[in-house]
Amino acid sequence: MTALLYGAFLLGATACMALLDARFRLVLWRDPRRSAAVLATGIVLFLLWDVAAIALGFYHRGESEAMTGIMLAPELPLEELLFITFLCYLTLVLHGLVGLALDRASAGGGRAAATGGPR
Repeated sequence: MTALLYGAFLLGATACMALLDARFRLVLWRDPRRSAAVLATGIVLFLLWDVAAIALGFYHRGESEAMTGIMLAPELPLEELLFITFLCYLTLVLHGLVGLALDRASAGGGRAAATGGPR
């Protein structure tokens, strides 16, 4: 059971971000094709980075009971792909949240100024 723990937590956190994304239409629910392309590009770039680092001897697979033991390539566990996906999606969702907050702040600030400000 512990062999699936790390991957399950990464999938759970990613699912929670997807719910947040869907609720506020931040990334995938705002522009699915463009967002999927950006997400895929980030995942591919980070995987290439990992493969290069593995080839140069910088990265080695760690040992943990929480890991599945499924290897995508030598020294590249499945959990690394899950983490990279989580990291890229988190970045896009945070970007969307900041954009939403700035849009709402500027809309609220313009309304207060037009009515003479808060009373």
